[in-house]
Amino acid sequence: MIPKIIAARHVQGFVIHLRFADGTEGDVNFDSELDGDVFLPLKNLSYFKEFILHPDLHTLTWPNGADFAPEFLYDKIQIPA
Repeated sequence: MIPKIIAARHVQGFVIHLRFADGTEGDVNFDSELDGDVFLPLKNLSYFKEFILHPDLHTLTWPNGADFAPEFLYDKIQIPA
């Protein structure tokens, strides 16, 4: 089953807090995940903050079409202590 993100908020820098439909939540640090041409604009913090939670895909997307698979984000989550 593909995890669904139901809430996302910017924390600081390149960190976004995610909450999934199964109740799992925590932070994902994208600092080392922005490789490749489609992710290059996201290295600008102002642009990075322009993410939306796509209503049909249930994942983060940006205006230039960049996105991350929700399974990838689920695996990258760091649950706060």
